[in-house]
Amino acid sequence: MYATTSRRWIHLIIVAGALGPTSIGLAQSPAQNLRGSMQVDGRERTYLAHVPPSYGGDRAVPLVLVLHGRLGDGRGTAELTQFDRVSDKHGFLVVYPDGLERSWADGRGGTPSDEKGVDDVAFLSALIRKLAHEYKVDTARVYATGISNGGFMSQRLACGLSEQIAAVGVVAATMGKNVASRCAPKLPVSVLVLIGTKDPLVPIEGGVMRRGAGGAILSLDETAREWASLDGCKSKPEVTVEPDWAGDGTRIRRDTYSACTEGTEVLIYWIEGGGHTWPGGKQYLPELMIGKTTRNLDASEVIWKFFERHTQP
Repeated sequence: MYATTSRRWIHLIIVAGALGPTSIGLAQSPAQNLRGSMQVDGRERTYLAHVPPSYGGDRAVPLVLVLHGRLGDGRGTAELTQFDRVSDKHGFLVVYPDGLERSWADGRGGTPSDEKGVDDVAFLSALIRKLAHEYKVDTARVYATGISNGGFMSQRLACGLSEQIAAVGVVAATMGKNVASRCAPKLPVSVLVLIGTKDPLVPIEGGVMRRGAGGAILSLDETAREWASLDGCKSKPEVTVEPDWAGDGTRIRRDTYSACTEGTEVLIYWIEGGGHTWPGGKQYLPELMIGKTTRNLDASEVIWKFFERHTQP
């Protein structure tokens, strides 16, 4: 933390783009949360893996990668998202990888990992293979999700690792223009996006981001159309709107693109009134800085239910 008050606030604002606490303890026993490392491209890469109590190695189970935001890390993202809880309930493996210098090379060009030419696609591909070797993983049911920088990175994986990843869940991110211009997945990938309409860091109208890692991004509408096109969806989206059940001033609009190639799906959640947050998660910074965290849905459960419907084509 910086020494002066002004620097401290600057640091907090930057962390807002990253999303989430970085080193808060986990609720599960240490025996079920395993720290690992590996060498990729001459760099040591680290991660935290969670194995649910139901795992016995007698049957193949799904694997979910959860990617932190800029200045975040795997441990803090486990606390923010509470994916361990969802893992224990539904019986899948979950891993929280660490980006170098708390960043991912998501293709926008502005993160430390992007600037240094780090190949995070290669790292995450190798991590999937490593975990599939160490555990009994259903390789047709491997998924990735992430927030902010991690949400942009999840889409880069959908473009470049479609032979390993069946679906992605994107939180507080649209699609980077650089990634969209080069995106050519070998297999269709189901995509879920959840983003607040009042996100102060990732504008849903797209354009050039002025904070955090910056870069040119698509609007939410453009992101939806891009993925619908890539997945060959043949129908217009079905739109549903739910009331503010939580009474917190937010509301959920859901756009569902179906009739897509190989049974894939594109699903967009507009969190009306929501900010740069993990829906249902911790309000990790004041609303004045990052906007409101909706209580009208639990993003981790919604993402898992979406993943559960989709396997590798």
